[in-house]
Amino acid sequence: MATASDRDILGHPRGLVVLFFAEMWERFSYYGMRALLILYLTKHFLFGDSDATGIYASYGAMVYFMPVIGGLIADRYLGFRKAVIWGAILLVCGHMGMALEGDAAVIGAQGVERNAFYLQSFYMSLAFIIVGVGFLKPSISSIVGQLYEYDDPRRDGGFTIFYMGINVGAAISAILCGWLGETYGWKYGFGLAGIGMLAGLFTFIRGQHLLQGAGMPAKPDHLQETMLGLVTREKLIYLLSFVGVLLVWQLLQHRLLIGSLLMGTSFFAVSGLVLFSLFKCSPVERDRMLIVLFLVIISVVFWSFFEQAGSSMALFIDRNIDRNIMGMEIKASMFQSLNAIFIVIMAPLFSWFWVKLAASKMEPSTPAKFGLAIVQVGLGFAALVYGISIAQVDGSVGAFWIILAFFLHTTGELCLSPIGLAMVTRLSVPRVVGLMMGVWFLASSASSYVGGLIAAGASTSESGGVALDRVAALAVYSEIFGYLAKTAVGVGLAIIILAPFIKHFMHAGKAGGVTERTGNITDDNAEVN
Repeated sequence: MATASDRDILGHPRGLVVLFFAEMWERFSYYGMRALLILYLTKHFLFGDSDATGIYASYGAMVYFMPVIGGLIADRYLGFRKAVIWGAILLVCGHMGMALEGDAAVIGAQGVERNAFYLQSFYMSLAFIIVGVGFLKPSISSIVGQLYEYDDPRRDGGFTIFYMGINVGAAISAILCGWLGETYGWKYGFGLAGIGMLAGLFTFIRGQHLLQGAGMPAKPDHLQETMLGLVTREKLIYLLSFVGVLLVWQLLQHRLLIGSLLMGTSFFAVSGLVLFSLFKCSPVERDRMLIVLFLVIISVVFWSFFEQAGSSMALFIDRNIDRNIMGMEIKASMFQSLNAIFIVIMAPLFSWFWVKLAASKMEPSTPAKFGLAIVQVGLGFAALVYGISIAQVDGSVGAFWIILAFFLHTTGELCLSPIGLAMVTRLSVPRVVGLMMGVWFLASSASSYVGGLIAAGASTSESGGVALDRVAALAVYSEIFGYLAKTAVGVGLAIIILAPFIKHFMHAGKAGGVTERTGNITDDNAEVN
């Protein structure tokens, strides 16, 4: 692991630069496709809002579910570097498949008739992307954590910089891929996203030497052991990945099964980690692990509401926002760049602000930051409700209100997401940090699924793409956004009030004690916020 030295860049390990740009390009591909997805479903495949948001939610749920499995495989077998490379290869396949557009749907005498070949190709492409993210996402975040010593005060700042890299890619892609896709054809937007993924793969492979040993397999010899007398363990993992793609391809077409899978997996994952914390950890480790699990569960509230950006809010932008700004019509998908743009602007300020507050011993605790995040996402929806209340007679809402909502959601995200990533790598027992990172994404998976149920309640169109009158649609959006605003503000304030009690069990400044009750002293004497 790296420490401060002359080899650092801007006070951080050089490997962070590699991970910054690799993740930037990977997120370019992911968010470029995501910006177009709900519009692609409603306008190209002619799904109604309820079905389209259901598919979008299933995709999002599986994208964040697979890191639970991918993180475990990377932890125990592949190592984080190999997992990143293999995940990127699968992602390239998926993004290139999304560029296969064709004549997907027409309205016939029996209603909407969808071309089975193109629909199945679409689901298969999503499956490749989902499995690829499963390998890549938890692994690259874990490598960031390995660049720093346990008690390195630069850790939070490093994760915030890394998070900014994610959003540089997201900001550029939502603008470029969104504009290309809506202006010249969906295949061009999706194709550009695939090119971005290739750039990310190339960046990571070329820059591996700067990672200084981070991300290597725990037991390299085990990967070369022959399994069943046929293939090595490493090759078997790669082969089974394709089996995973086939399974996900089918799951995407049976959304109720995804909900059952999430509920079952969440129960066993949380139960297993609780038992691990109680019987295999020292008292300090136990308390910290349980606090991580608690805050991960709390994050579900934030992400369920935040994920409306790509579903109900995206359709609201397309149908009700006045997108004529300074004489130019802005494509609906391009608004998805606002969150990322605000993060690029605000992330350095937040990073500096937390350090300054810490120096003055005024920095909010991690639980308090979580509470602030949830309050802010609620205020974002409150801004939309107010904007709807003063809408024009034709049902159009000023773009200022959606911009303000994205800004408030972004400031909330900066209080939770990079802080949460740092919390998982810092408070988790080191030997299960990859699995815990996967559980962090499992919470996002559940959030995406719940977010889809919420978005379905904001449905304003049926199959065939025929939407409600703009004025009538406002009443639906006002009701659902108002509910989200009240709930989020209430939950967030409750967390802020409980924050001092929660922080007590994080054991700031205390030694970790004994690991697995074997007598090995852990390095847990870091100051924990």
